[in-house]
Amino acid sequence: MADKKKPEVWLRGPLDGMPPLLQPVAHALLQAREEINELLAGFPDELLWLKVAGMASPGFHLQHLAGVLDRLFTYARGEALTAQQLDYLANEGKGIVELSILLENFNRQVDIAIKQLSETDADTLTEVRGVGRAQIPSTVIGLMVHAAEHTMRHTGQLLVTVNVLKAGN
Repeated sequence: MADKKKPEVWLRGPLDGMPPLLQPVAHALLQAREEINELLAGFPDELLWLKVAGMASPGFHLQHLAGVLDRLFTYARGEALTAQQLDYLANEGKGIVELSILLENFNRQVDIAIKQLSETDADTLTEVRGVGRAQIPSTVIGLMVHAAEHTMRHTGQLLVTVNVLKAGN
């Protein structure tokens, strides 16, 4: 008999210790992590950097997902990006990295984001933070919600790209 699939993360109830207004952000990040890890189980490294119809490769999506979470949560803390973060940004999509390393980096970044969400004081959610070199204003909650929706957008793109690459090989 086939295993019964778990309900989506948001249907499993509130996460212990997570501020109520940040539950949807945490749910989306955890859902993306589950879907990405399941999707890429056994995915061959030789397909990692292939592009479909000129679209981003699976490797780029994984690098980008980890980098964006790191950067957006840095801004949410009211901090500037470090030289290391800027270097990571400049090198997204470059270099050949094994799938296991990319997944490890993404999973670690989700863990870091979940921890930061759980430690965020709800009274700070409407505080304004500067984004990027131009210091474009956003709120703490705006940055966190954008991190979740951006992650899910790339998760969907990754799903399509990986399935097309699997079907072609």
